[in-house]
Amino acid sequence: MFRFDNPTYLWLLLLIPLLAIVYIVYLYKRRRRLKAFGEPVLLRQLTPDVSKYRPHVKFVLMLLMVVSLIVILARPQMGAKVSTDKSQGIEAIIALDISNSMLAQDVVPSRLDKSKLMVENLLSRFSDDKVGLVVFAGDAFVQLPITSDFVSAKMFLDDIEPSLIGTQGTDIGQALDLAMHSFNPKSKAGKAVVLITDGEDHEKNAEEMAKKAASAGIKVFILGIGNPAGAPIPLNDGEYLKDKGGNTVMTRLNEQMCQQIASAGQGMYIHIDNTSYAESRLFSELGKLQKGEVNSVVYSDFDEQFQAVAVILLILLIVETVLLEGQNPVMRKWHLFTRKG
Repeated sequence: MFRFDNPTYLWLLLLIPLLAIVYIVYLYKRRRRLKAFGEPVLLRQLTPDVSKYRPHVKFVLMLLMVVSLIVILARPQMGAKVSTDKSQGIEAIIALDISNSMLAQDVVPSRLDKSKLMVENLLSRFSDDKVGLVVFAGDAFVQLPITSDFVSAKMFLDDIEPSLIGTQGTDIGQALDLAMHSFNPKSKAGKAVVLITDGEDHEKNAEEMAKKAASAGIKVFILGIGNPAGAPIPLNDGEYLKDKGGNTVMTRLNEQMCQQIASAGQGMYIHIDNTSYAESRLFSELGKLQKGEVNSVVYSDFDEQFQAVAVILLILLIVETVLLEGQNPVMRKWHLFTRKG
């Protein structure tokens, strides 16, 4: 496994395009000054030793040296040893509703952002467990297969937006079905599906799927988010979603349906508000599940790889130093000799 021990330094790579822009501006201004001084053809005749391309090559070499130095500071490492760590934990699939109604702002900053923040906090509490991510709207797909790599889970969580799924709507049944089939069938650990939604199910088969999950030993926890009184759905242009009649669409939390699904799945319904109550209550309930042996792949004995980059940096430095901005006199005489011959 490859990694950077100090990845924060990689932000310095943003200097590369900035330096390139500065260099381009410098060349533009230099060309304007030379035109004001005299005709370009005449100037080239008066300065035959000045190379047209070598300064650009030296600048590119300089950029490559800066990149190499930044990579060295970030400390590239390669995992030299792979081991399997066995621990006692549970398996949980988090199914997150990303339909457009989750953009409603009756929960700060929005239903979706609040849900993502809660999941991120929940992931920080897990230790010896495995977690997977499923996203759904009118369709559902696995965003992250079940894993003990919580760092990757948080990274995948950042990319979740309603645009990930083109089919809008809310099919909770399909999300539950996909989540059920995402567990490791050989694992003896307690299993749970944590489904976060505003409860606007358009397919009406969620209770049936929740019962199937319960019969398979999988508890279904429903986390309802939003206000039963309803809230408008904001659009990118600052307006609100309207129906065909021009009326503002109001999206409401269907708590009754959420409670029925949780009951069918032998789990629990928890309402998400602007506090951390739902997160604490859910983690407490998950802690009651049976612990089982959880295997996770661990990379250890990471070897430093900066030496190879340092060699490249040294070669670039030598080439940049040896390469003159002007034309090589020996090569210029050789070109003149070959032309006469």
